[in-house]
Amino acid sequence: MATIPTDRVPDSTLALLREGYRYIGTRCDRYGSDVFQTRLLLRRTICMRGRPASMLFYDTERFERTGAMPVRVQWTLTGRGGVQGLDGAAHEDRKAMLMSLMTPTAVRHLGQLFDDEWRARVAVWEGAGPVVLYRELGRMLTRAVCAWAGVPLADAQVTRRTADLHAMIGSGAAIGPVHWWGRLARRRGERWLAEIVDRVRAGTLPAPAGSALRVIAEHSDPRGRALPRRIAAVELLNLLRPTVAVGRFIVFAALALHDHPAWRERVREDADAAEPFVHEVRRYYPFFPAASARVRRPFEWHGYPFPRGRRVLLDLYGTNHHPALWPEPERFRPERFADRRPDAYALVPQGGGEHTGHRCAGEWITIELMKRAVTNLTSTIRYDVPPQDLAVDLRRLPTLPPSGFVVTNVRRTA
Repeated sequence: MATIPTDRVPDSTLALLREGYRYIGTRCDRYGSDVFQTRLLLRRTICMRGRPASMLFYDTERFERTGAMPVRVQWTLTGRGGVQGLDGAAHEDRKAMLMSLMTPTAVRHLGQLFDDEWRARVAVWEGAGPVVLYRELGRMLTRAVCAWAGVPLADAQVTRRTADLHAMIGSGAAIGPVHWWGRLARRRGERWLAEIVDRVRAGTLPAPAGSALRVIAEHSDPRGRALPRRIAAVELLNLLRPTVAVGRFIVFAALALHDHPAWRERVREDADAAEPFVHEVRRYYPFFPAASARVRRPFEWHGYPFPRGRRVLLDLYGTNHHPALWPEPERFRPERFADRRPDAYALVPQGGGEHTGHRCAGEWITIELMKRAVTNLTSTIRYDVPPQDLAVDLRRLPTLPPSGFVVTNVRRTA
């Protein structure tokens, strides 16, 4: 039996926070191995990257999600009791509920709501001063996804709810006040949506047929029990929060259009170019750094022992930049997807494997919203990009250009 290369320090948590997205990849390069072990939060952890590792990681016979996610991430980003932390029949049932909402018609409907929000905001941007795209996208996506999900949202609530959703997204890996703000935002969000679920169940709030609010409020588990009100709220947030997080990808798309003006022209002239462009944005730019699982029962892989209960991290960013999978991985090249369908175990910005498993249920929503945003950025408006800090700091989890991507002199095309 081979010995897994080991990072011989008492604990690597501070190194992870200091190095961010490159933490796992740097050590894989150092040890000449796509698997190594270390301690994170004082717990022994195996870290992996690459397609073979991705295929292993999504083998539900070998791995489970129960107890795998760090508690501080559950308190902020994912919530406790949601689909991400379930296994077996419970996961299959909950995931099927969420996937029932992801029909092509429903995805297009959310895309149209986002387009409607975009057109409304453009009228405000014209003649205004500088526009911070990330800030604007947050509000637009919050309004669009709440309307799509059937969640009532008054105009006066938009800013607060958007800020809370952003706080959940940005605080999972944070320490100090940022983390505590994320926990508070999570509690507020769950309380808000639990009260709405109560009203739907009591018959005092109508929910559109087929809407996420109605489907989740009326869902029964395999034993015929309704979801507890807090869990129903968590699953609603599992639709709202990731949709608002797509704003980060859209900012990266705007940055890519700015840095690669030839692709701006190509996407404007050829609608079919938008999809490979979007896939490359999702591959190239950092989003969620890693996915977490726990060994269900002991096994060996490539001669390496995987003890029962050991936490395992799959490096999503490192897999998306693995040189064995992606020629010139540090170059932005959308043409790599021109004649290549995304591989479910190689392109993993939102997890890998099949959508019935632990891959993000909202990936199709992400692609739809990004394509519509790219079309709007290239074909429906013109704008200037003034000097600003557009650096993408890979040490920050999650990261974004500090400026939020500021545009000026916005005007509609003829």
